[in-house]
Amino acid sequence: MSTHSKQSGATLIVSLVMLVVLTLLVVTAIRSGSTNLRIVGNTQVKVEANAAAQQAIEQVINTDFTTTPVSQTVTVDMGATTYSVAVSTPVCNNTVPIYSDDPSLDHSDENDKLCFEENPPPPILDANGKPIPVETKCKRQQWDVQADITDPNSGVHVTQHQGVTKRTYLPTSC
Repeated sequence: MSTHSKQSGATLIVSLVMLVVLTLLVVTAIRSGSTNLRIVGNTQVKVEANAAAQQAIEQVINTDFTTTPVSQTVTVDMGATTYSVAVSTPVCNNTVPIYSDDPSLDHSDENDKLCFEENPPPPILDANGKPIPVETKCKRQQWDVQADITDPNSGVHVTQHQGVTKRTYLPTSC
């Protein structure tokens, strides 16, 4: 037998091995690409749900939710998807008094005038002659507002909390 006849099938076998290796590389690249695309899609849905939850919280806190806090469902349209966001009953964590020397109070602001008495008593002075701050009619309340989204189409579940500080001059049970 000649060396040429011994090698005649080797080219075919090497070609088949190379074809199998290239096929495996292509299949792996396609699977990796589709997995990455799925990950990006899931991330996009989660970010969109977070934005919807934040928008629902903002809708709730832009109302006077402190007088009668109730749970509610807020519908948020995010373009292609509309989310139903369950906003839990806002929880008042604490109430602290606002004193007359608080820098956030402005005696010339109409909203802040509600905090002060119309005919205040003369100030009480300390040993140095400085007025001692007195409690005003206003209080500062800290609230926690929670929004939950569960989207059955994508399976995403998002819970978001927002802390809110509100000034009130009305009596409160918080």
